[in-house]
Amino acid sequence: MNFLNNTFNTTYNTAPFSKIKAEDFLPAFKIGIEKAKAEIDAITDNTASPTFENTIEALDYSGEELNRISSIFFNLNSAETNDEIQKIAQEVSPLLSEFSNDITLNEALFKRVKAVYDSKSNLELTIEQETLLDKKYKGFSRNGANLAEDKKDKLRAIDKELSQLKLKFGEHILAETNAFEMHLTNEDDVSGLPEGAKEAAKQLAESKDKDGWLITLDYPSYIPFMTYADNRDLREQLSKAFGRKGFQNNELDNQELVIKIAQLRFQRAQLLGYKTHAHFVLEERMAQTPEKVTSFLNELLEKAKPAANEEFNELENFAKELDSIDQLQKWDSGYYSEKLKQKLFDLDDEQLKPYFKLENVINGAFTVANKLFGLEFEEIDTIDKYHEEVLTYKVTDADGEFVSIFYADFFPRAGKRNGAWMTVYKPQMIKNGVNDRPHISIVCNFTKPTKSKPSLLTFNEVTTLFHEFGHALHGMLANTTYPSLSGTSVYWDFVELPSQVLENWCYEKEALELFATHYETGEVIPMELINKIKASSTFHEGMQTLRQLSFGLLDMSWHGIDPSEIDDVKSHEVEAFADTNLYPDVAENCMSTSFAHIFQGGYSSGYYSYKWAEVLDADAFEYFLEEGIFNKTVADKFKTFVLSQGGTENPMVLYKKFRGQEPKPEALLRRAGLLK
Repeated sequence: MNFLNNTFNTTYNTAPFSKIKAEDFLPAFKIGIEKAKAEIDAITDNTASPTFENTIEALDYSGEELNRISSIFFNLNSAETNDEIQKIAQEVSPLLSEFSNDITLNEALFKRVKAVYDSKSNLELTIEQETLLDKKYKGFSRNGANLAEDKKDKLRAIDKELSQLKLKFGEHILAETNAFEMHLTNEDDVSGLPEGAKEAAKQLAESKDKDGWLITLDYPSYIPFMTYADNRDLREQLSKAFGRKGFQNNELDNQELVIKIAQLRFQRAQLLGYKTHAHFVLEERMAQTPEKVTSFLNELLEKAKPAANEEFNELENFAKELDSIDQLQKWDSGYYSEKLKQKLFDLDDEQLKPYFKLENVINGAFTVANKLFGLEFEEIDTIDKYHEEVLTYKVTDADGEFVSIFYADFFPRAGKRNGAWMTVYKPQMIKNGVNDRPHISIVCNFTKPTKSKPSLLTFNEVTTLFHEFGHALHGMLANTTYPSLSGTSVYWDFVELPSQVLENWCYEKEALELFATHYETGEVIPMELINKIKASSTFHEGMQTLRQLSFGLLDMSWHGIDPSEIDDVKSHEVEAFADTNLYPDVAENCMSTSFAHIFQGGYSSGYYSYKWAEVLDADAFEYFLEEGIFNKTVADKFKTFVLSQGGTENPMVLYKKFRGQEPKPEALLRRAGLLK
């Protein structure tokens, strides 16, 4: 039998990556699906009357093996993919989509679920059990269980096609990212670049047997060049290459895919009785309706726009004075923002980077987690990794009890998509009286060490690491009975609270002094620099807010309407950006064709949630500030009511249990310096 379909006899039941071959996956998926089907049949064939235990609970625990195989496979497809894995993904996705539909469209199963749901007032259920019952019932009703047979077939076809289109969208972006290289051989062309960035570009060129320097579209290469390179023409060239991913009318073009995905999602929502895809999605979010999301985004837009316009004019005037730039373009934004920031605050990332050696920042995140939640992190080498660069840790609590396995993967490589994310290899659950602990991973794309320097992070990378680690804590500290309610399985506009709130510690003296030490001298970051970090934290906050709001509005423009009339991706996008535009449009660039969050990931109709969660996180952190950023009482309440509860209860109820009140948007506006 396939290795993947057996119990892993490994330390902490971790994934045996070194023993898994790519060709194992397809047969393993097929066996996993058959086993999961048998578990569903056991529920529907049960002659006993439907109960919470024999139907709802049994359903939630079913498919464990299949879920495990899926998590290993799709995480590899994001972090360590290749042509073979991508090909398997295209074969497997429709099978999984079909299986998912086999469950939600299974009449006998729905009949049992509905019987339990209809009798819930007579059942003595815990809050978690009530939530699970509600979720299972809606899982059926929201996915076609009440549809006529012909409509069920149509739904199956849509889901199958969507699963393949989303995969293809992601593959195209990865291929376009990997295909571009800017090869520079003239020293003048890398003028302005910090030594570390130059050395990394040189090392990359050497690794490909080339002279000079190589700049790519991977963030650790792209961002420093856009921020520091003096050659404006080259910045323009790189910026346009970045902005035209999936928009080049070639075999990797995503324009048709974008329109098709939006249309299929709309058709799916209509089939299920919803006005639009956004109406369908938001029914299961804190925001509840597209109207509420749009008014939330527009309210913030109204508050942020005057500040953004002021900041933009200041930046444009600064660029004119400095370099006689007649009009500020998108490829000027990072460069002149950095120069202006240096002028106003006498601060730049190059001053800060020596204090943020990657290993120290990791230890800093661990120390913060220890002081807040009593966690201990021990690096171990007794478990398998999917790549030699991955770090592996055993996490325990203050009593030495095992909490979680933690994987961390920090550097870019060809088989890894851009960006940063947290993911789960095995969820937490309590089954047969055993609290089965989770395996959690964070994946980032930070600057690699060079021959002369360790990996030194920009301040933005520091906050990114803390952000993903906040998600990881949400997964690690999960303490729920049912796997589908565990960890980050919460309403999408609540999931960013733990990640975003943890970023706040990066700005606090008390936290920075724990880990921000100079990698050569060991000197703790000077108070003067801490004050500058704090003072500059609201620099260009108006423009940053506008940028985030523009992405949320673009998302709603695709998913909150009937997209049938859209035949041109670019012109649709230009219209969606109309109220948030500061820079002139770049005709050969398009955001939608590489907007993986909404067309490949799970953020469709949900991109607003970053801003929504910022309101929560600013309000939550004010509580810490009032009582002390390492106050045990506040930390315990956050752990008890937010981090450990997963999706067991309505998030607003959980938030109020922690905070004692609903979140106030003023906290965010205060922090952002947008309250006049």
